[in-house]
Amino acid sequence: MQKDIATPIRTQEILKKYGFSFKKSLGQNFLIDPNILRNIVSHADLTKDSAAIEIGPGIGALTEHLARASGKVVAFEIDQRLLPVLEDTLSPYENVEIIHSDILEVDVKQIFQDKLADYKDVMVVANLPYYVTTPILLKLLMDRLPIRGMVVMMQKEVADRITASPGTKAYGSLSIAIQYYMKAEVAMVVPKAVFMPQPNVDSAVIKLTRHLIPPVNVIDEDFLFKVSRGSFVQRRKTIINNLQSSLPNGKEKKEIIIHSLEKVNINPTRRGETLSIEEFGRLADELYPHFH
Repeated sequence: MQKDIATPIRTQEILKKYGFSFKKSLGQNFLIDPNILRNIVSHADLTKDSAAIEIGPGIGALTEHLARASGKVVAFEIDQRLLPVLEDTLSPYENVEIIHSDILEVDVKQIFQDKLADYKDVMVVANLPYYVTTPILLKLLMDRLPIRGMVVMMQKEVADRITASPGTKAYGSLSIAIQYYMKAEVAMVVPKAVFMPQPNVDSAVIKLTRHLIPPVNVIDEDFLFKVSRGSFVQRRKTIINNLQSSLPNGKEKKEIIIHSLEKVNINPTRRGETLSIEEFGRLADELYPHFH
């Protein structure tokens, strides 16, 4: 059995061997606890018929656990300095492919066709760079990739927002965008001490599982997200005030907005954070003909 990469001693050895220094701008925090890695991978329910997509493999700590559990791993690494490190640390695993690029700039659908066509079951499993967690998640969802779900580590505060329920402080347009596509749950909270260097914040792993049917059926998904984002522009304001200022010509169409809200049984004086996804869906459909 290959010695785990993710121990403090082995991580130090690898970094020293390559003279690697952490780049704050890339949000590099490497995991140094094999148990946590095994736990993350177990939440993904992988088999040798599954493929895994990883973002930011670092020195390959999580990658090797994914390689052991799945049929194929495709990992995106933006930092050129890590390519020779990964080539070395992952040399025992033939089912890993590292792509040197920024996931936000890649045509991921094309990569699916080129590299993952043989796999019906694909999961995203990653310790995401904290400064771009939200854009990465939204890109993977908006690209409508054929994935079963994701098991991803992020800042605990972002995990709380993604998994939040209506009426809570953490609930917002991000909760709605992600919960529209996926069932979201916190799988585990992760202490700072298992990272090198230690981040300033606590982390959490969330598990996202694709809905077979979205929680609400809407005319236009993008318009649903536009309405939900617009409803949270200023959290303390009522939904009518927020929609007036966020929808095109909203001030002139105030009566239409009020009428639409009332038609779907939403009191215009409620705040956005009290509305469920279903309510946002009904409201978006009611508003759609007037703003298109």
